[in-house]
Amino acid sequence: MNFEGKKVLVVGMARSGIGAAKLLKELGAIVTINDSSSEEVLGEKIKKLEGIYDQKILGETPSDMSTFDYVVLSPGVPTDLGFLKEARETGVKVIGELELGYLIAKGDFIALTGTNGKTTTTTLVGDIFENSGADMRLVGNIGYPVVEKVLDSTEKSIFVTEVSSFQLETVEEFNPKIAAMLNITPDHLNRHKTMENYIEAKARIFENHGEDSFLVINSNCKDDFNLKDYPGTILQFSSKGKVDKGAFLKGDEIILKITDEKVLCNIKDLFVKGDHNYENVMAAALMAYAYGVDLEVIRKSVLDFKGVEHRIEYVEEFDGRYFFNDSKGTNPDATMVAIKAMDKATVLILGGKDKGSEFDEMVKSFGQTVDSVVALGDTKYIIEKSCRDAGFNKVYIVSDMKEAVEKAYEISSEDMNILLSPACASWDMYENFEVRGKHFKQCVKELRG
Repeated sequence: MNFEGKKVLVVGMARSGIGAAKLLKELGAIVTINDSSSEEVLGEKIKKLEGIYDQKILGETPSDMSTFDYVVLSPGVPTDLGFLKEARETGVKVIGELELGYLIAKGDFIALTGTNGKTTTTTLVGDIFENSGADMRLVGNIGYPVVEKVLDSTEKSIFVTEVSSFQLETVEEFNPKIAAMLNITPDHLNRHKTMENYIEAKARIFENHGEDSFLVINSNCKDDFNLKDYPGTILQFSSKGKVDKGAFLKGDEIILKITDEKVLCNIKDLFVKGDHNYENVMAAALMAYAYGVDLEVIRKSVLDFKGVEHRIEYVEEFDGRYFFNDSKGTNPDATMVAIKAMDKATVLILGGKDKGSEFDEMVKSFGQTVDSVVALGDTKYIIEKSCRDAGFNKVYIVSDMKEAVEKAYEISSEDMNILLSPACASWDMYENFEVRGKHFKQCVKELRG
């Protein structure tokens, strides 16, 4: 697509927005940047914007949308804002950063989404393609925004892309050769309003698929999507039972079956443990296998894979307590997975930005594993109420992460786990879940003195 001389408004000056503005400027567009924060609030960040725009509108919304040819949104920008509605009504094309990157990129996209497990699976897919010798680019919600990695791409480039429901809301032509749907459980309902809207947004990952496309999908959520008229090849994966075409467990072995059955590996030989991780391995292996990567490359990659930071990450042992960082657990279902993975009585640190999630089902999953809860952030009193309503009364309210770690240590005893798995987003106290996880690990180190 030719953006030479086009007037483009880029909304949201986080990393994706900055990357989009830089790309558009290099493509010859006339770029206007916009952010709801004022120049004073943006502070040092404004220096990163120097030289990448022709005009700026900061701390306010644009007054006349008809002056633009395109609007490019960062993923965090809600799509129903008034000035965006005005843009569409006046014929201005509104797209997201993912769509912009796709329109400019050369090569193939391998994309995956789902409520949980995206980062782990994307990382493993990236490892497999990198080990195969491909020109692999790890992009999307992981690694780099797509727009930062497209200008020097070639027809041989492979974009391994983690995509969120926010990014998928604004796609039009985006069409990954292979797409994966890892799972679907309630999340981001403060933005999508209903589960139906959330599922519809996720389904856009394969809406442009044709006969030569592959959809890798968890058998547990297959029926949540309308796949009756899907034109390509569907590959299912399951840790619960055999599937006709895809991946499944046979005893302790992961089997891949597209034509005939192939043994990928024995789960006892994997570093990552738990049914959720076995399914992540299945999905990653299927995506690579369907693309044509050699089975031995896939096998070696999954056997070498040690997981990712912030996802049930073992931190260290101190004074008989075992600390785990699951800051990536940003919804109740992810936290339930982390609880299930614990092999000792556990003090659970919960709380953060309210995304409209319900916590009652999570509390029911505590069983004999969760000994007590330390709650912080915007949702601390909501979590406390859910616990007490269920008759679980060992709940402690704290003000910040340092106090949470100290309280968890205080109320625990030897041979117990202390698990940070917030079941909430991080934005009330941190820039992202990575910063939250790193702070948790720093607080653990400070606890040691």
